[in-house]
Amino acid sequence: MLIGNVKIDTNVALAPMAGVTDLPYRLLSKEMGCGYLVTEMVSAKAILYNNKNTDELMVMDKSEHPIAIQLFGSDPDIMAEMSLKIAEEKKPDIIDVNMGCPVPKVVNNGEGSSLMKNPKLVEEIVTAMAKKCPIPVTFKIRTGFDDTCINAPEIAHIIEECGGAAVAVHGRTRAQYYSGKADWNVIKAVKDRVSIPVWGNGDVVSGPSAKKMLEETGCDGVMIGRAARGNPWIFKEIKTYLETGEIIPKPSYDEICDMIIKHATCLCEYKGEFTGIREMRKHFAWYTAGIKHAAYLRNEANHVTSLDAMVELVEKMRKEIIA
Repeated sequence: MLIGNVKIDTNVALAPMAGVTDLPYRLLSKEMGCGYLVTEMVSAKAILYNNKNTDELMVMDKSEHPIAIQLFGSDPDIMAEMSLKIAEEKKPDIIDVNMGCPVPKVVNNGEGSSLMKNPKLVEEIVTAMAKKCPIPVTFKIRTGFDDTCINAPEIAHIIEECGGAAVAVHGRTRAQYYSGKADWNVIKAVKDRVSIPVWGNGDVVSGPSAKKMLEETGCDGVMIGRAARGNPWIFKEIKTYLETGEIIPKPSYDEICDMIIKHATCLCEYKGEFTGIREMRKHFAWYTAGIKHAAYLRNEANHVTSLDAMVELVEKMRKEIIA
């Protein structure tokens, strides 16, 4: 797949997720075969005002390319200026724009999925960014704001006409958040309407479901969000299935234990032990979902405050609980 002049070798991407797709998790996903990475979303206004916490969200490793930094905002001039600033200073391959976040504090500020209600503003944002930014600018949208406003094909057409390089479509409305079934028919309608690359997102949880989405919608690639939490192996699973038709075995308990330790170690190296271990607790819960005594393990993990203690808990889990 080509997005502008950026080549994507494997059409399986990691969707941006706040609090999840930080540098450590992106590196794990890349190792597992993910072809395209997107950072957590970053506020354009926060960059403008030199917010230090925002800078951390844009740290990238050289091994991550191709990678996009995702921006959110609603002021066309600020979005354009900050995309230029990011392109020149951070040097990602692509700037992605969030037009799908359903969180009230984002929507109530006229940002994220609120933009689905304002095609004119979308046109202004895309036009301003495409003119100013020297690298490809892409957009992540939803099917619409609610059932009365299913307008993803129209928004995608505006994006293409105004210079956007690709669009990712989450097959749910803002009103749905993450509930219900993703509407792949709207993703197909978007693909039929535009000639730029289209990522499909929603209800892809395996190799077969990824292939089914590609076949039913005609989209160019699949973007994996919640199904990747605690499961970086999904990228290897999908990549293998699409290339060979083989369904690889699920990770063993030992592999899960090894990955938890690797993830925790990377988080502590990147964010420091105090923050890293506390952030690892939610990942631990995702990794252990479905494992025997998972509730007990999560409770234990929620009291862990050091990397050594996390490793000790994992080894206890390996020997006593899942052996």
